[in-house]
Amino acid sequence: MKVSPLAGKPAPDSILANIPRLMTNYYALEPDITVATQRVAFGTSGHRGTSSERSFNEEHILAITQAICLYRQQKGIDGPLFIGIDTHALSESAFASALEVLAANNVEVMIDDRDGYTPTPTVSHAILTYNRGRTQGLADGIVVTPSHNPPEDGGFKYNSTNGGPADSGATGWIQDKANELLTDRLSGVRQITFDRAKRAETTHPHDYMEEYIGGLPMVLDLDAIRGAHLSLGVDPLGGAGVKYWDVIADRYGIPLTVVNESVDSTFRFMTVDWDGKIRMDCSSPYAMQRLIGLKDRFDVAWACDTDHDRHGIVAKSVGLLNPNHYLAVAINYLFTHRPEWPATAAIGKTVVSSGMIDRVAKRLGRTLKETPVGFKWFVDGLVNATLGFGGEESAGASFLRRDGTAWSTDKDGIIMGLLAAEMTAVTGKDPGELYQDLVREFGDPAYERIDAPATPAQKAVLAKLSASDVKESELAGEKIVSLMTTAPGTSDPLGGIKVVTANGWFAARPSGTEDIYKLYAESFLGAEHLRRIQTEAQDIIKRALGAQ
Repeated sequence: MKVSPLAGKPAPDSILANIPRLMTNYYALEPDITVATQRVAFGTSGHRGTSSERSFNEEHILAITQAICLYRQQKGIDGPLFIGIDTHALSESAFASALEVLAANNVEVMIDDRDGYTPTPTVSHAILTYNRGRTQGLADGIVVTPSHNPPEDGGFKYNSTNGGPADSGATGWIQDKANELLTDRLSGVRQITFDRAKRAETTHPHDYMEEYIGGLPMVLDLDAIRGAHLSLGVDPLGGAGVKYWDVIADRYGIPLTVVNESVDSTFRFMTVDWDGKIRMDCSSPYAMQRLIGLKDRFDVAWACDTDHDRHGIVAKSVGLLNPNHYLAVAINYLFTHRPEWPATAAIGKTVVSSGMIDRVAKRLGRTLKETPVGFKWFVDGLVNATLGFGGEESAGASFLRRDGTAWSTDKDGIIMGLLAAEMTAVTGKDPGELYQDLVREFGDPAYERIDAPATPAQKAVLAKLSASDVKESELAGEKIVSLMTTAPGTSDPLGGIKVVTANGWFAARPSGTEDIYKLYAESFLGAEHLRRIQTEAQDIIKRALGAQ
């Protein structure tokens, strides 16, 4: 991974997005449906792209929204649709396009009553709150966000009636129908003007902020936070929750300082990420330089990405925590401080998350559910409380209310940040110190993800590898004890492969958007052993791809 000389430095004017051009291209450029990169493509988190490359334009959003309307009709979903947006420049326009179609299709739509930004977890929470106790007239939702991606990007996600990211069956149907509509030059799309849509009888204001913030005591021990007299900090990174944090602090008497309340669609206040791009990635030490520089000012601080579904924790003791480290700490804390949670509630993690979580789960006596990549795999478990916690190595997680019922079924950076304050207040140790306690108990794993080149043909082969394609019996001097192409917790395909030994593992899966594959690896024997795993893993993958 080649690190840009700009990494970690304030963003220079030369790399800022040209917002007027971006917005013009959204309306002026038309996608070519015969070009693969210009078609609708739902990945693990919805459709993403940028208007300048004809991958996120008005026609895409009109087609996707009409496809969602048709999907709702097919599935008998006739309750309200909750819709939220983040602070990316394209989100506002995509919201307008979506509302024009939703209103034309007579869908009851719940928009923010302040015409403001709407964090992803508040949409999930609103869906669950509305549907609680109902068996018909169920609600679903749309979140307009490309998550932490660069300012030029747009994103569009569909959340099902369970409040979480829709499963592949739903997104596949919506994707195919949207591309069919694009092929037909949108002849099947119903649309009215934005002014009419905003005033339509089916468009309703909804107080997302009050509903979500008012319920926080049900999921967190805010009394403990208030009583500990900690110094707390938060950086919204110019994201959708920027107006939420002061309200939370005032409502609950929490000594929380919002270090940056700026909203600017160029995100010029960010420090540059590893590759020279502006990216609101709260797990990146390069993008998080400003908050890391304030670590001594606070007992614990955190940031959330643009739609506030991800978290980045900065502890006075260690600075920015690796996401895997915080997941392990959060799991260990929650399952020992939530006595009302079901005794059978399991722990959910993706196959590329740290083995430290496995060791913590075993000591807690809790079942570990290991899933493919994507938060959608945790949704049903959180709804029915068979999971107490679900988390991804990419700094996204959610967990149950204190009484053991569902809070949000999409990633929730807000509660994960406040949880860092709760555990510091209750234990007297910040999350970095709590992780060191786990290291003393279980060892100190070295973990890294790297990207390796792969052609489209090689990526297709990698996604369909079987265990028999790997001929090796050892990895980095240890016997291979497991070869996975399906997730042990769900039996669903990984879209790649995972190889495990007693003290290390690697997993490889193709990128959905770039000519690379992602190689995740971890060793409990140190950094040198990790490098050996990575080197041998790339050789194993190369041989497996070459044998096809």
